[in-house]
Amino acid sequence: MKFGLDRLLADLELRAPLKGRRVGLVAHPASVTQDLTHALDALAACEDIQLSAAFGPQHGLRGDKQDNMVESPDFTDPVLGIPVFSLYGEVRRPTGQMMSTFDVVLIDLQDLGCRIYTFVTTLRYMLEAAAAHGKEVWVLDRPNPAGRPVEGLTLRDGWESFVGAGAMPMRHGLTLGELGYWFIKTFDLDVKYRVIEMEGWEPEAAPGYGWPLGERAWVNPSPNAPNLWMARAYAGTVMLEGATLSEGRGTTRPLELFGAPDIDARDVLAEMRAFAPQWLEGCVLRECWFEPTFHKHVGKLCNGVQIHTEGPAYGHQAFKPWRIQALAFKAIRRLHPDYPLWRDFPYEYEIGKLAIDVINGGPLLREWVDNPASTAADLDAITVPDEQAWLTERQPHLLY
Repeated sequence: MKFGLDRLLADLELRAPLKGRRVGLVAHPASVTQDLTHALDALAACEDIQLSAAFGPQHGLRGDKQDNMVESPDFTDPVLGIPVFSLYGEVRRPTGQMMSTFDVVLIDLQDLGCRIYTFVTTLRYMLEAAAAHGKEVWVLDRPNPAGRPVEGLTLRDGWESFVGAGAMPMRHGLTLGELGYWFIKTFDLDVKYRVIEMEGWEPEAAPGYGWPLGERAWVNPSPNAPNLWMARAYAGTVMLEGATLSEGRGTTRPLELFGAPDIDARDVLAEMRAFAPQWLEGCVLRECWFEPTFHKHVGKLCNGVQIHTEGPAYGHQAFKPWRIQALAFKAIRRLHPDYPLWRDFPYEYEIGKLAIDVINGGPLLREWVDNPASTAADLDAITVPDEQAWLTERQPHLLY
């Protein structure tokens, strides 16, 4: 199969509309060709493309910022001599001065298929800025490694943030190119937009179910996105950023596990299986021990649970990462009603809101966890209608 970048590089006719125009590029470390050449270098080698600027999203163009919420500076590319602007530094929305440096911007970002992944918001902000400044946007499409399944509550009105760019569920099941079409329709944007589609993407094909295992190398799109298994679990484990439990940052398997020094993982697993066994299909949950070398609970031995989706037990349609993590929170709350589960800090620059609510696009998930009387059916009752509505809403924008 071919990603959008590879098709653009291989086809002179696809590139023809760029000739004689100044071209910007939004990219990160995973913006690579099939032979792992970075998009910046590959495009610069095309005589008919005039690169005039580049943009780095969260974690930077080079992916050098390990932790969350660490800003990147602007700099000048030492080889090409073009400005590289940070879209996660002094600003998150492109400024007029930034927009003046190009005529067409190519967006080549590997997404993880989750609303909270900030590259989704960067896409929206660039589309809005392009509409305001009369610029053209091309998305060089890449796979959604989590595939087409949909899961989670839809973001509620008033809860938009840098980790919540619009009213979609946590796991949206779209590619970045498809999301661009949804943003344009949803926010009524008057912008010239084009998707360089992938060739041969089969999101329902085993064993990758969204990612072409064996055909393409995995390059971390952000420092703690080390593999496909993390991408599968991420729509659930990302909620741990709003909890006091470790999500495994500071270990070799970040966002595939959760734990803390003061929980008994066997008890938690037993409570999860007793409360909602139907949510645990399609994966294997294993008790584990780990000691983070940085971030939460650094240097402390944690007991926890790893979510395994890399083995033969993986069921793509059955796997429900968002419900699994919600269930883990619920189990801890039932076992330890006074456990200090929720972190209270300015998450992604949102003041006065709990991080878990910002992540979920509203308080409904937290309220379900904290309500002693709530059942699994109660969470399904508010979530399934959102998921069904999204399946209908996204249908016109599917390209594959």
